[in-house]
Amino acid sequence: MLLGLAANRLHHQTEDGALFALLRACEPGIRELQLGLHVVGRTCDAIAAAEMLKGYKGLVRYPYGRDGGLMKLVAEVVGMPGEGRTLDGAIYLTDPVDPSSIFPEALALKRQCVIHGKPFLSTVASARDWVEMERIHAGLAPDRSADRFHDFGHQTVALIAHDAMKPAMLDFAARNFELLSRFQRRVGTGTTGQKLNELAWSKGWPADRPWVDRFNSGPLGGDAQIADLVLERRCQRAIFFEDPHVARQHEADIQLLERAVTTITHEAVCATSPAVAQRWCDAAVRRAGS
Repeated sequence: MLLGLAANRLHHQTEDGALFALLRACEPGIRELQLGLHVVGRTCDAIAAAEMLKGYKGLVRYPYGRDGGLMKLVAEVVGMPGEGRTLDGAIYLTDPVDPSSIFPEALALKRQCVIHGKPFLSTVASARDWVEMERIHAGLAPDRSADRFHDFGHQTVALIAHDAMKPAMLDFAARNFELLSRFQRRVGTGTTGQKLNELAWSKGWPADRPWVDRFNSGPLGGDAQIADLVLERRCQRAIFFEDPHVARQHEADIQLLERAVTTITHEAVCATSPAVAQRWCDAAVRRAGS
């Protein structure tokens, strides 16, 4: 398995930076999985200076971002035919106030991950959770330091889908209804929330109780309302099925939710495609039974 790796300067300019926190937590799992990492220049230099992943042969240095390093990762998410350069996803720890986080190559990296159903991991929590899930799929014993990401009875999950992705969200919720019902609370925006409630009632959920607490529709500020929950540490996981092919009038609200997730990088987990979310669910069920 092969991932791209990049981190904005904020996350590696001090010893307690998010990049180093991620590697300290996940280095054993990275080595167990023999995870290949294509690392953009400055991020790779910071890892070497911190003497992390020492001697690890799976780490490959790419050019600096200004020299096209991030652009190369975008091409590899799509896949380079005949060259053996296809990424299975990307870790990109973004700084929500760094202008480079909205450069075309940064936006394209996420968009191509979503289009191709690959993980785009923009927070420490998302990356840590993903490594643990891949460990479970590989048949390894649960890492007890990751238990906090699976304390669903004390967590809230946001279930959000753009118009074209609403059928996929309903199918996902139907297939994973038992697991999603373990969360203390589920929240959603407008129409998606109503459709999910109707699904739950059809499955025997008490008719006098909503399965999903509904906020406004996206265009009327629902994304912003859920972003506030995230910032207040009252929503720990977002499953956000995005439609990357359609321009949206409320794009700013969508970006607001994404920025909220990256602002609390150590705590918020986000999945942005049905394939990635389903792989997480499958692993979560296996982990709970181990």
